[in-house]
Amino acid sequence: MFRTITNTGLIGAFVVSSACASYDPPDNIEPIAQGDGYQAQYREPHVTRENADFLRSAEMNAAKCLPYGAGEGGEGSGKGSTVAAVSLRGELLSRNDLLNVRIAEDETFNGDYVVSRDGTLKLPFLDPIRAEGRSTDQVEADIAAALLREEFYSSRPRISVRVADFASVNVAVSGAVFEAHSVQIGGVRGDTIDDRRQGAMGASNEGRNLSAALRAAGGVRPDADISSVEVRRGSDVYRLDMRGVFEGQNAVDIMLITGDEVFVPSRQCFQDDLMRPSPISPPGVSLFLSNLTQPATDNASSAIGQTVREVPYGTRYMQAVIDSNCVGGPRSTSADRSAVLFSRNPVTGVSVVIERDIEDLLRRADRDDYDPYLLPNDSIACYDSTITNIAEIGRVIGIVGAVTLGR
Repeated sequence: MFRTITNTGLIGAFVVSSACASYDPPDNIEPIAQGDGYQAQYREPHVTRENADFLRSAEMNAAKCLPYGAGEGGEGSGKGSTVAAVSLRGELLSRNDLLNVRIAEDETFNGDYVVSRDGTLKLPFLDPIRAEGRSTDQVEADIAAALLREEFYSSRPRISVRVADFASVNVAVSGAVFEAHSVQIGGVRGDTIDDRRQGAMGASNEGRNLSAALRAAGGVRPDADISSVEVRRGSDVYRLDMRGVFEGQNAVDIMLITGDEVFVPSRQCFQDDLMRPSPISPPGVSLFLSNLTQPATDNASSAIGQTVREVPYGTRYMQAVIDSNCVGGPRSTSADRSAVLFSRNPVTGVSVVIERDIEDLLRRADRDDYDPYLLPNDSIACYDSTITNIAEIGRVIGIVGAVTLGR
């Protein structure tokens, strides 16, 4: 026995089901709603604007901060120096650097040499000369001393040691950076080599600087204590104050060598003033976006290749929502949209889900208080308005009704 289902019955069923269907607010492990998440901007907007306490997010974030130079686990006590130690200044040699050695009026030792894996310079007939972590002036002095000691000369000869090419270096970066790992910096791609520079005497390479290492490790996190960045070189530890990067001053930016270890301590708080582009910030934010009106049946129709965008570091939630075309259009059908932000606390690794009513947030005077900054690899999903949802229900009813009548 078959029962006939009318379109009217279908409409009633869908309307009732849609009216009964409700979505719970996102559940978060961390106390996001009260402002105790990684950034206070995650907290829920006030229901009544009369009781709203405007623009307190930065203040709430700052209240959690450890003093500058406090460090982590006993490390990094005291702020770093704004002047690099003498042993860190200038261009220092590292293994695999190409050096040109010239001794006046003697061709025996002249030539190009590579700093060996053990960090020494090996000239014929002489004991290895220590080169790694030293300047060319120091190497020149040691070569002169060795020539006198081996009685090749009775008085000090004129010696020239120049860097013909700086090699890339491998350094370890850890602490409050987005992608802590060993990084290789300072290399030059073959298609960018300048032949005139390669043939000229001397070399320079900004790509081996401390700032390049921090950027290669994903950039410093918003909780980083950049007043006390540690550089470990052998048994020595140097602490450097890099706050000048964000203050329009010449910042400490030393040259690194292979084997250096960089550690960035954390202040255990979100610092709003670090959320802007800089030489040590992330190069950008890879943002995953979805604003599909209907679920896609395949990757091609959803333009899956276009769902990841690069936005500037410091971009906020509402800017990304606008960038993903979730705002605007006819008010009669496009109002009352919402968007969900999926993020992760970079300190604890705990996921965070934030939902916002787009149109309401756009018109609030306290919007910035609840407008989170985007972090690398965040995701945003846009949801349609009630009118669009009803239209979608009507479309589905038409399809189901046509199938039913066809039977």
